[in-house]
Amino acid sequence: MVLRQQGQVLIGTPGESRDGGPREVHRVAHRCAVWGSPIEHSLSPVLHRAAYAALGLEDWAYDRREVDEATFPQAFAALDETWHGLSLTMPLKEVALAAAATVTPIAAATGAANTLVRDVGDASRWTAHNTDVHGMTMALRVAGCADLSSLLVVGSGATARSALAAVTSPKARLVLMVRDRVRPETLAQAEAAGLRVEVVAMGDWSAAAAVDAVVSTVPPSSVPALELLPTVTGSRPRVVLDVVYGSGTTPLQRAARARGWAIAEGTDMLLHQATEQVRLMTGQPAPLHAMASALRDALTDRAR
Repeated sequence: MVLRQQGQVLIGTPGESRDGGPREVHRVAHRCAVWGSPIEHSLSPVLHRAAYAALGLEDWAYDRREVDEATFPQAFAALDETWHGLSLTMPLKEVALAAAATVTPIAAATGAANTLVRDVGDASRWTAHNTDVHGMTMALRVAGCADLSSLLVVGSGATARSALAAVTSPKARLVLMVRDRVRPETLAQAEAAGLRVEVVAMGDWSAAAAVDAVVSTVPPSSVPALELLPTVTGSRPRVVLDVVYGSGTTPLQRAARARGWAIAEGTDMLLHQATEQVRLMTGQPAPLHAMASALRDALTDRAR
């Protein structure tokens, strides 16, 4: 419950604590939130609030708000100096760049920002970050893919560009699987990074036989011809990352696991991009284990 008292925002519920004494109510001096549309199912509050609790940040609050491209400018302009950071989901990852005074190289390369952080030295300025890249990199690493020299990406939108930025090997091979044509900004990013780009039709899995990882950035129901996904041979880890989470095993994950692919969970991507957001917003190292535990509990509750 959020209370207001003499113009100040407070966190807590008045009444008695478990030991019978007055329940403590904390003043909110620092505010963050996740914005997007739709937003009601976002797990970002679970992760950030768990981090604040583990770090002892009792005067920090993290909320969610329904904001789309039309309402973003007014909502952003109304933020006072208690606001330190915003997590941004669709459809705000591209419009957030225009709101920032500074854009990090990764956010500029991908043309997408999922994080806005107020500058410490100048409260009128915000910096745009893309922590999805960190999240993807860590999710793939956890699943056994630590060095991407070849990658197949399904889709070519903003999330696909984050996958491209996770490729660090020079002259790496990039295969883009698209239904119609590759978005020009995605192709430009790949060429600027020096990647060897191939484009295949949706459902053409022939190139997957020779890549380190497959990352799908499109809705699970729109990934076709999964019976053609090749079976993994040899001892080298091969990984599939479907960036969706929270709705059970996807058809791509099911088909990949049956053919010997390791699975990088979308929830791992969510977790690790959030740890980077916590670090950027609070200036403190993120408590990974506390955040992972809270995420597991939340996903278990949703599955009931």
